[in-house]
Amino acid sequence: MELILSIESSCDDSALALTEIESKKLVFHKKISQELEHSVYGGVVPELAARLHAQALPKILEECKPYFEEIKAVAVTSSPGLAVTLVEGVTMAKALALALKVPLIGVNHLLGHIYSLFIEKEESFPLSVLLVSGGHTQVMEVQSLTKIHTVAKSMDDSFGESFDKVAKMMGLGYPGGPLIQDLAKDGDRKRYNFTIPLSQSKEIAFSYSGLKNAVRLAVEKAQKEDYKDIAASFEHIAVAHLIQKLKKYFKQHPPKTFAIVGGASANLYLRTQIEKLLEHYGAKLILSELCYCSDNAAMIGRVAIEMYKHKIFHSLEELDIKPRSEL
Repeated sequence: MELILSIESSCDDSALALTEIESKKLVFHKKISQELEHSVYGGVVPELAARLHAQALPKILEECKPYFEEIKAVAVTSSPGLAVTLVEGVTMAKALALALKVPLIGVNHLLGHIYSLFIEKEESFPLSVLLVSGGHTQVMEVQSLTKIHTVAKSMDDSFGESFDKVAKMMGLGYPGGPLIQDLAKDGDRKRYNFTIPLSQSKEIAFSYSGLKNAVRLAVEKAQKEDYKDIAASFEHIAVAHLIQKLKKYFKQHPPKTFAIVGGASANLYLRTQIEKLLEHYGAKLILSELCYCSDNAAMIGRVAIEMYKHKIFHSLEELDIKPRSEL
């Protein structure tokens, strides 16, 4: 058995995976979340996240030791992410690649989100992709591992980030996505008539800062019993913004196969609204399994298999973190 060991530490999830190169099967995958530690602060505290990675990654690695002789490469998220947390994973990866005498592979974790669609499966391109996460909102046309064109992205806050910030305004905790989704289930989506961002603009781009501020003003005036209606109205408009811009794009570029990836792709209201939109075009929707939507090492390992096959390696000196890198 020939394996790739993959490491993910771009934000607040410490994760390692072992993936068989030939079959693409996951032999091992473990993730330790830091959500509880960060929820007190209403968001990720980078220095705390780095310390927790320093504790968690070696613990998970202990469970991988029986497979060390079968590891043919070490892959790690090197971009984008928080600088202090990326360093933890990259440092471990370099040490392991040196000790095991195997190639080193640096992976962009946005590419990892795309390949979360293909964990334990063959890759299948071309496809149009909506990436929605805590740090990114973008639409891409993906032809292959190395041929990706970004069509649109956020001008400010991301889709997932706006959920986190709204949850913090309401004192709900972190991460905000699941909390807002849960609160919105019993709310009136039409009670608060928030404006859809950029609705008058012909530009295909995203913006959530204005909506976030409108919600903040509503929260300041509201009673706690109104929060469910604010959450529902916010979720409705946040998704409507995506749908409106996708409609504009689809007029010129009708989709055939469309995917939603990233941590915020787990939002069920978003999924149902995208499904309705795609019905009009007869397009196929593909999604990651819910357990692979957020950052994880399995998706990094899946990208690494393709990079390994194409002999895309990095030297110890060459591989460095790129916190703000994009696809």
